[in-house]
Formats: sequence, structure tokens, C-alpha cells
Amino acid sequence: MQRIPEPELMDDFDQARAYAAADFAEPHQRFVELLRERFPSQAPVSALELGCGAADICIRFARAFPRSIVHGIDGAEAMLACGREAVRASGLADRVELVRGYLPDDAPPRAEYELLFSNSLLHHLAEAGVLWQSVRRFAQPGAPVFVMDLMRPASRAEAAELRARYAAGEPPVLQRDFECSLLAAYTPDEVEAQLLSAGLETLRVEVVSDRHLIVWGRTPAA
Repeated sequence: MQRIPEPELMDDFDQARAYAAADFAEPHQRFVELLRERFPSQAPVSALELGCGAADICIRFARAFPRSIVHGIDGAEAMLACGREAVRASGLADRVELVRGYLPDDAPPRAEYELLFSNSLLHHLAEAGVLWQSVRRFAQPGAPVFVMDLMRPASRAEAAELRARYAAGEPPVLQRDFECSLLAAYTPDEVEAQLLSAGLETLRVEVVSDRHLIVWGRTPAA
């Protein structure tokens, strides 16, 4: 099945509120657990999330790594408004900072980071290379990288089945968005080709569920 792109930015305030209010505790906590499993000895001081959205993973990461300073960058002001509220409520505003920026041209507060991560950004991008270009630009040489995203099913029927299995209890807008995101996602083979084109052969692609893949490893050393 060919990829069906979706809008890059989630900048409708009602949509952003619905997303921020949804229960993503299980997959978001799993994201942090998988990251720690892949980098068990890592104790990052500076970390960047590309496409931080409503900041739930930024907050979970900051709690999991108490010595870390976490920056998140996102192009959607509606999502960032929800994220800033969540950061204030978490009591982590001294360690978590969110900035608006449109990749790859805009930059986060620091030039380079000791760890870089991203969740569910890749499938939103019209040009997948934007993510990998940003990885090369903002991660220190040899820095850990951890990316998690949906992967495209083989058919629209399979996408509908996944929506029924995992999003049936969510508001209609989130059910629709989930299915559209599945259709906009990339396959593992496509992601491997993207990494090769970006000069990121040091990263590996791994399927971790019936709908998720991860990309992880370290950026090339200087």
C-alpha cells in the first residue's frame, strides 16, 4: 500500500486539547522504558525531543533521568500551549523547556545535545529527511539517538483493524487521526533507506509491536 501523507502540524486547538487529554500513559511510558533498555548505562545531562507535542514524553524522560535538562521543539503552537501547561503542572519547569520551531531550519536552545529522541514525528513529515537532517545537526558526535514511530500496515483494512483494536475508546477525532497516521507512516524498509541516504548507517531499525518501530543507536563519531 502506498503512503498517504497527512498534515505536518497539529495546530488546531480542539484537536490539540483532545490529544493532550487522551490516555497515552502506556505507549509513552513504554517509549521511555525501551530507550533505557537500549542505553542502560546512559546518564544524559542534555537531551532534545524533536516534535515534542504536548510534552508528555519530555516530562516522563525528565522524571526517569533526574539529572537531565530536557528541551522540546515543535512547530505547532496549539500543542506547545498544552505542553507548557503540563510542564508547569509537573513541577519540572526548571529542567524542561519547550520552544516553537519548524525543522530543519529553526533551532533549539542549544547547538548540540548529549541525547536526542523523538516520538511519532516521522510519519507527519512530508520529507522524512527533515528528521534525519535534524539528528545530524543537533546530536553530538557519538550521541545516543532513539526514535519511535508508527509503521504503515499492508492495507487500509489492516489500518482500520488497528484503529478498532487500539483507539475504539478514544474520541472520534483521535480515532480518525490514528488511522490517518498509520496510513502516513513509513515501513521499516523505507526507514532503513532513509538512514542510508542520511549517512546514519550507525542507527538500526527494529520492529517492537504490531504498529510501532524504533530507530536507535549512536550518531557517527567525529
